Amino acid sequence: MKTLVSIAALASIVFSAGCSTSPATNTGQTSPGNTATSNAAANAIAAPKADDVPASVKAVFPTAQTFTTQHKDLTDAQIASIEKDTSSKVSEKDHHSYLAFSTTGGSRTQIGAATIVKAAGKDVIVVYGNKDGSPVIKEMKADGLPASFLSQFAGKGHDDDLLLGADIKTNGANEEQAKAITEAVRVDVLAMQALYGKAHTH
Repeated sequence: MKTLVSIAALASIVFSAGCSTSPATNTGQTSPGNTATSNAAANAIAAPKADDVPASVKAVFPTAQTFTTQHKDLTDAQIASIEKDTSSKVSEKDHHSYLAFSTTGGSRTQIGAATIVKAAGKDVIVVYGNKDGSPVIKEMKADGLPASFLSQFAGKGHDDDLLLGADIKTNGANEEQAKAITEAVRVDVLAMQALYGKAHTH
């Protein structure tokens, strides 16, 4: 549901179908859905410190050995489009995502991407996968919210309405919290699509 144009090439290949591998020594930032970039790009971008990645994000990727943090700015046009589609306000132009990697046989492979959505006093971890070049929710985690509520978001992407009372039910969650979280996740999904998704028309 927050990089730079020596990284512009990265944005154009984000969430391509499937993950590839690269040498374990490459620590450059990449876009969600892809693995480490060339050494030239790696040298141009400082690798984030380990403590830049929240423990709650690390916990949803127990097999990850390394993480990187992505910061990308939504354009004014992207924000306007998201706000029009959701009737919700985009609270921050700077969008953050966290990429998890594992290293096997000398190759560093991206195993997932996650964001943190803040709504109704909760930090909701949204874990994304890739479907046909677009970000799709794999799972959501949040303390104090029913798994029966959070599990409904799995498999949802930018083409899904994500409306409370329609395809998302409260399922044991407080209605006010459920509404705020659903709306915030909807904004995040569209932001991820705008920043990382494959361009397409409907």
